Amino acid sequence: MSSERRLSDLRNLVSGLYTLGATIGTGHFAVVKLARHVFTQKEVAVKVIDKTKLDDISKAHLFQEVMCMKLVQHPNVVRLYEVIDTPNKLYLILEFGDGGDMYDYIMRHANGLNESTARRYFRQICRALKYCHEMHVCHRDLKPENLVFFEKQGIVKLTDFGFSNQFSPGKKLLTSCGSLAYSAPEILLGDPYDAPAVDIWSLGVILFMLVTGRAPFQEANDSETVMMILDCCYKLPPNISSECQNLIHHMIVREPEKRSTLDEVMSDIWYRQCDDDNEDVEDQHYVDSLPLISHKTISLDDHESILQQM
Repeated sequence: MSSERRLSDLRNLVSGLYTLGATIGTGHFAVVKLARHVFTQKEVAVKVIDKTKLDDISKAHLFQEVMCMKLVQHPNVVRLYEVIDTPNKLYLILEFGDGGDMYDYIMRHANGLNESTARRYFRQICRALKYCHEMHVCHRDLKPENLVFFEKQGIVKLTDFGFSNQFSPGKKLLTSCGSLAYSAPEILLGDPYDAPAVDIWSLGVILFMLVTGRAPFQEANDSETVMMILDCCYKLPPNISSECQNLIHHMIVREPEKRSTLDEVMSDIWYRQCDDDNEDVEDQHYVDSLPLISHKTISLDDHESILQQM
């Protein structure tokens, strides 16, 4: 092996444990790369964050992302395995989804999925969100782009907790964040908001997209989109079952206090219709998805210590 090749390999080696490969995603301050564990050859996704470009707000979001992902360990949530800190970079070692994201999947189905398939994926998203809310974590950026397919397991998993936050039941949050097409009216108005309720709105938008193949609020420009959201103006095609339409109408509701709760969504007649879907993801499938890096978890104190040193 030439010295140039060895130097290149060393530059792509993280903490002596992961060999970085192709870039599979980009953001403002980070890139996501495919990587392999040196000893097990298990594929992982590595989010590489350039700390030199982070302002105080970005650091706060990063801190929340790590803390919330550490709290939420569920079969339908992308797992954060570990955090590696260097002087200029922070590496988040994440579970790798081999099937792309749900947005691309929906775009390949111009008229939406059949309701049985949509229900199977929707249930998985609801189970992930229910666990998050039970841990008092709200996602605040639910959208198909943040749902990753794991084809070998036949499931979808929630990812990208960059806008997530912990909440106290009954206490409203103030920070406006998320993606316009999926944002609840109270977020756009800058009002204090109930954290679970804004996730329910976004969940309703996702279900709309699953069964129609398009977003309910996607106008020619942002101003028009905002007006449509504030007016709660959307239309479902007649081929959608009345039960599914009813569920969507109870989630995409202008007044947050009139929106269905997640428990009500998961008790809905459409949600509970019998399919071939296994209601519970096998715990063993979750364990099998973990690389042999370590089945141990990093303590919250360790994560906090790393981030405080940034």
